[in-house]
Amino acid sequence: MATPAPSAPSEPPPPLEPDEPETAREAGVRTASFSAMPGWREINVADAFAAFQKSCYAVTRRSDPSRLAISDDWLVPCEAAKQAGAAADPRRFFETNFTPVIVSGGNAFVTGYYEPEIAGCRVKSPDCAVPIYGRPDDLVKAEQPDPENPGATKPMTGRLDENGNFTLYHDRAAIDAGALAGRGLEIAYAKDYIELFFLQIQGSGRLRLPDGGVMRIGYDGQNAREYVGIGRRLRDMNALAPGEASMQGIMRWLRANPDRGRALMLENKSYIFFKELTGEGPIGAMGAPVTPEVSLAADPRFVTLGAPVFLTTRYMDESGRFQPFSKLMVAQDTGGAIKGANRFDLFWGAGERARTIAGGLSSEGTAYILLPNAAAAKLMRDMPLAALDRQGKAAL
Repeated sequence: MATPAPSAPSEPPPPLEPDEPETAREAGVRTASFSAMPGWREINVADAFAAFQKSCYAVTRRSDPSRLAISDDWLVPCEAAKQAGAAADPRRFFETNFTPVIVSGGNAFVTGYYEPEIAGCRVKSPDCAVPIYGRPDDLVKAEQPDPENPGATKPMTGRLDENGNFTLYHDRAAIDAGALAGRGLEIAYAKDYIELFFLQIQGSGRLRLPDGGVMRIGYDGQNAREYVGIGRRLRDMNALAPGEASMQGIMRWLRANPDRGRALMLENKSYIFFKELTGEGPIGAMGAPVTPEVSLAADPRFVTLGAPVFLTTRYMDESGRFQPFSKLMVAQDTGGAIKGANRFDLFWGAGERARTIAGGLSSEGTAYILLPNAAAAKLMRDMPLAALDRQGKAAL
């Protein structure tokens, strides 16, 4: 959410199989037009323009795993956005500087995340005693042998044991059992373990303090252990009825089954470390604040972080009614469960409305990625095979 902010508990599709594409280019890319984007002329794009400005120059300093563009391709639209400033015509800006492209057919799967607010405290007390840990100093990244490529190495996150050997970092069960206790890593405490568990899934949030104040905390590292979606596990166990695999449904089951629920949460070995945030926030993967209903998380192998994304989908509102959603957003975050082409996690902000919508969002949709004109032109010129989608249909 802030990322890598893992996704909301709505369940993602399975991870990529070995034979599935690893970048947007391999997934297949074709150009489209603004007129092909349903509702483009009617939607307000001013918020997306403002969000794009916040993270634009960060794109020019980043590598792009998706291979859709190079950093220099973003200099022209970034400079145009800067020169236009507050006097910009946002729709004209996007239509002048960008070309829509469709990756892997454009069929999207969409969930939501939000900035949760839970009861907490800065000083431990009998009714507020669940530790919230800052980043440990023994969490390290080092080049290690790649088990999938003999003779090669890759960066891995872990720790050095008492003999100086690199090993995996403590998982959730070990940390809950006290692996980090007594080291002064606690930045605050939560009143409720389940609420903190879901705040970790979101990756950032707010602590509502006893004096009425609010402490904002954000992502400051991860133990690099396996993320397990407990909603999927509950479905596999036939523990949830159809339609109950929302955040609210999962939390009800955990509270009704405390012993089994605690064991299930421990199956998610991933553990997030936090730091206190000040100023505007929460902060996304690009180091810029994310904007409610404008920022989204994406897999950087398939979407250039910082790219505008036109997305059509639907969500369920507070009254349980489905509402259409067509909006220009900006990919400014990532998530541990956000993997694959056209897999998106929408940021809904804070509060009960955000919690309700994000917790229940699990919808299909259609996605168009806006690339700088130069990048789109090079993509089509250099990649004639990119005009074939994954089903092998000609798209030119």
